[in-house]
Amino acid sequence: MSKSYLAFDTSNYTTSAAVYTDGEIAHSRKLLPVKEGSAGLRQSDAVFHHVSQLPGVFAQLDVSPLNIEAVGASFTPRSEAGSYMPCFTVGSGCAEIVSHLLGVPLYRFSHQQGHIAAAVFSCGKTELLSREFIAFHVSGGTTEAVLVSPDKEDIISTKIIAKTLDLNAGQAIDRIGLKLGLKFPCGAALETLALKSTAQFKPKPTLKGSDCCLSGLENKCNDMLKRGSSGEDAALYCLKYIEATLLKMSLSLIKEYGDLPLLYAGGVMSNSIIRRGLSERLECSFAKPEFSSDNAAGVAYLTKLRHEVIL
Repeated sequence: MSKSYLAFDTSNYTTSAAVYTDGEIAHSRKLLPVKEGSAGLRQSDAVFHHVSQLPGVFAQLDVSPLNIEAVGASFTPRSEAGSYMPCFTVGSGCAEIVSHLLGVPLYRFSHQQGHIAAAVFSCGKTELLSREFIAFHVSGGTTEAVLVSPDKEDIISTKIIAKTLDLNAGQAIDRIGLKLGLKFPCGAALETLALKSTAQFKPKPTLKGSDCCLSGLENKCNDMLKRGSSGEDAALYCLKYIEATLLKMSLSLIKEYGDLPLLYAGGVMSNSIIRRGLSERLECSFAKPEFSSDNAAGVAYLTKLRHEVIL
């Protein structure tokens, strides 16, 4: 019977479980419910919804016929010391129970490591895990670039080398989307709106070193709407500004660290406008859209790799 590796990830907005078997990853996930007009969830509410949703998400995988060799979970947002969010205790606690029940090893990873691994796996660039590269993690809760290095214990280690100094890219997208009457999370609907615009924009973001500031983007879009610009144009400007920011950060990091491979992960990086713009200027790789948003797929892949090291 083939060996399988089970994983859980309970982030601030998505309940997720995944299983790796024979080079394939099956994953099940469900967004957490957010009240109409709200821009997010309190951690206490996120924990409650994960507890309610995880049994159903797990059941969709149907792991009963599988030979589970090991279990993994996201225990923290990042690999940094002190990194913690209560919502991850739901998935990690479930992983501990399954590990004890089956008598198999449990491996601990960060949510960010999972995003990077999901991107590497889905874009077919698994060879990156054997060398240094730069990975961007761009989402509602994170806008960072990390230097990724091979690590015998954790498979990959990460070091933050650039970040936002205020708003995250996903936060900016959601705030502007809500202003336009879109439903949270606003990413997909904002992209649909932006694709209707025929405007031409060349934003010029300002960096502090390789770090970015995105709060000005929200102000700029609000000013556009007050002056009578269409929602389509404001949506496109928002996405082009984020694209220009990521491009400028990438070029700054290449100058500092050398011509290392570039990988982009996280929910914001599923956006076709941003992906196309970066691809035209850089040699880079992206997570497939279905592996971009929060998921346990990368953790399942890391669990498989970690278990192979132990063996």
